[in-house]
Amino acid sequence: MKRYRRIFLIVLDSLGIGAMPDAGKYGDEGADTFGHILKAAGPLEIPNLKKLGLLNLHPAPGMEVEENPLGRYGRLAEASNSKDTMTGHWEMMGLWTEKPLRTFTEHGFPPELIAELEKRCGKRVIGNKSASGTQIIEELGEEEIRTGAMIVYTSADSVLQICGNEETFDLDNLYRCCRIAREITMKDEWKVGRVIARPYVGKKKGEFKRTSNRHDYALKPFGKTALDALKSQGLDVLAVGKINDIFSGEGITWSCHSDSSVHGMRQTIEISQRDFRGLCFTNLVDFDALWGHRRDPQGYAREIEKFDQGLGELMDHLGREDLLILTADHGTDPTYKGTDHTREYVPFLAYSPGLEGGGPLEEQSTFGVIGATIADNFEVSMPSGTIGSSILKRLG
Repeated sequence: MKRYRRIFLIVLDSLGIGAMPDAGKYGDEGADTFGHILKAAGPLEIPNLKKLGLLNLHPAPGMEVEENPLGRYGRLAEASNSKDTMTGHWEMMGLWTEKPLRTFTEHGFPPELIAELEKRCGKRVIGNKSASGTQIIEELGEEEIRTGAMIVYTSADSVLQICGNEETFDLDNLYRCCRIAREITMKDEWKVGRVIARPYVGKKKGEFKRTSNRHDYALKPFGKTALDALKSQGLDVLAVGKINDIFSGEGITWSCHSDSSVHGMRQTIEISQRDFRGLCFTNLVDFDALWGHRRDPQGYAREIEKFDQGLGELMDHLGREDLLILTADHGTDPTYKGTDHTREYVPFLAYSPGLEGGGPLEEQSTFGVIGATIADNFEVSMPSGTIGSSILKRLG
């Protein structure tokens, strides 16, 4: 059985490939992020994803499948009762979430929570509703600047977000308020998966722009993951983008923040030129944050094409002792109703210059096969209570 010295796991945040059988329970019947992007935006220039077998996995009108794909390709179903970024990533590393995290989409946060947040932060809260981050800044940014209030909002995710203008709120103060919000929302009845600082710049409507100084304050995973297992055995666990935030640093040996998905790919390419043994785990968030939630299939399509260019460069840097895995954590169909994530299958594409040909893999019933496969590769035991079985032998 082939084993690898380095594994690169890249999450194309929200690139689902079709509704799961239980999608109706989540209001997502008929969702298909990748398929509907192709339908809306036409054929894409994605030669490298095509080589790895993405179109064999999800055929598209006007685009030819790869006759001899280089990668092994299949689809994964989510076992957890969720369609959240955090639970999706946690499941990849072996944690099954039975009870979904709390959301406050319909009515905003309870008055008692807001009152405590205002008292401890020393700022009046405005907003307190489910909204798009860019839209709520346009709506309330001028009031925040004028009055010294702070914008608090949520989304379909289990999240409390605080906007702050970098010039008038001050980043350190914004982060302080978010740490307070994280402490408050540790109560069971208010517990959310993440508190997110959403800084922006500008002085008036039409000029506001969010910056890359976002910071996530996430719950720690409720159990040990594949990352902890790798780290405990002296292996490198390198986190790119928001991976470190998603896992609250648990099981991570080194991390870096990304300004964009293009930047995240550039960082991953730079890491591929280092000598390390273990896992490089990358999240590319722009697919979801910039295009999926904003319901922009054209922008999403262009982001996929930009990723494909970086993918080609990364593949050129991989050797026979390297394994590349591409996947997603949920869907966010930009043509679907609302602005929520969508309950979808996700792709699993595996490639190495050392693989002897590509081809299909059987559908897997959990994202947990990813962590189990990585642990198996390094001959590391998965922590007790985790889910997923290794498919390393099936990669060829």
